[in-house]
Amino acid sequence: MRFSDLDAFEGFTFENFDSKVPGVDRAFELARRFARDPQGWLVLLGVVGCGKTHLAAAIANEAVRRGNPVLFTVVPDLLDHLRSAFAPTSDLRYDEEFERVRTAGLLILDDLGTENATPWAGEKLFQIVNYRYNYRLPTVVTTNRRLSAIDDRIRSRMTDVAFCTTVEMSAGDYRQKRAGERRRPGTRSG
Repeated sequence: MRFSDLDAFEGFTFENFDSKVPGVDRAFELARRFARDPQGWLVLLGVVGCGKTHLAAAIANEAVRRGNPVLFTVVPDLLDHLRSAFAPTSDLRYDEEFERVRTAGLLILDDLGTENATPWAGEKLFQIVNYRYNYRLPTVVTTNRRLSAIDDRIRSRMTDVAFCTTVEMSAGDYRQKRAGERRRPGTRSG
């Protein structure tokens, strides 16, 4: 659990995901299938609040439950973490942290496209994505960006139909529902 960075997301499971919301059923089934056999890449697209992160965290939590190594990371936080490893006072070594991300048994990149698009950030993301693509390492990517807004080099790998499954979630922002209309992570459906 410590390696997976799932502390804030440990209550996000398939059991408490509301799969009855219109526009999420296909993503829910593909995520469950991926969690049972993490092969290739799963790319979840959709607006903010449609359930992408919940499904990605459910995949990660299932991997942890099965004893499989996983690293769940929010992309802007990942890049800040890597950047801070360069500081002379840092206890972390940049090359070790970068390698940990590139080679994670299962890597989940949440919120791709929300990072500050500096040349350095773009290059680091490409290096991670390209490595995982070349070595065919299981990866889950969530984004609320249109594919056309993602760097061409990254988008090309994310949309390889022979290796990646891409699903668009057409549900709206779940957070905008009234309290009585939604379930919270950590609760079971009835």
